[in-house]
Amino acid sequence: MQFDNCVQVIVFVRLNVQSPATNLPKTRTRINRPTIAHPLTNSIHPQEGTHAVLFIILKLIHLISIVIWVGGMFFAHFFLRPALQELEAPVRVKLMRDVLGRFFSVVLILVLLVLLSGIGLIGAVHGMAAKAGAQFTMPLSWIVMSVLGLIMMAVFGHIRFALYKRLNNAVEANDWAAGGAALGSIRKWVAFNLALGLVIIAAMRFPLG
Repeated sequence: MQFDNCVQVIVFVRLNVQSPATNLPKTRTRINRPTIAHPLTNSIHPQEGTHAVLFIILKLIHLISIVIWVGGMFFAHFFLRPALQELEAPVRVKLMRDVLGRFFSVVLILVLLVLLSGIGLIGAVHGMAAKAGAQFTMPLSWIVMSVLGLIMMAVFGHIRFALYKRLNNAVEANDWAAGGAALGSIRKWVAFNLALGLVIIAAMRFPLG
């Protein structure tokens, strides 16, 4: 196609159209959430709620108490008792009376800490579930640990207030045969409690259901 006597004008029009919104300065909305010091590291983390912080503290107390209790039984049963077998009966029985007396005094405190922190953990989780509008159902692992833990506490009560009293009376009367018999009974029940404690630790590490 030919175009005679026509002036072809090519006009380049550059439209620089900007939306009014793009001319506005960019702003970022920042939500200032309350912060708290983390109970373990003292660093600042977003507020997770009172129940969550309480759960962390109680769980730490619970775990440390169980580890000290079970670890003490493991040491006494597998290391201390065999090492003292070469001693004469009067020395061995009296030494075990003194060692167990100190250990049982600490375990009394640990039992209270385990019991109270366990109840607190259940309450804290129940509170978090209620706050989220959910229904709390205790996990199977928690049920197993609770039942075994109560059995351990009952067994320890028998050891501390019955068998250890028998051991102490035998030492005071210089009746080393009776003291040895009391130690034998304590050893059996400590072994039973140790087995339960190891099952509880396994349930903590490998949750059931």
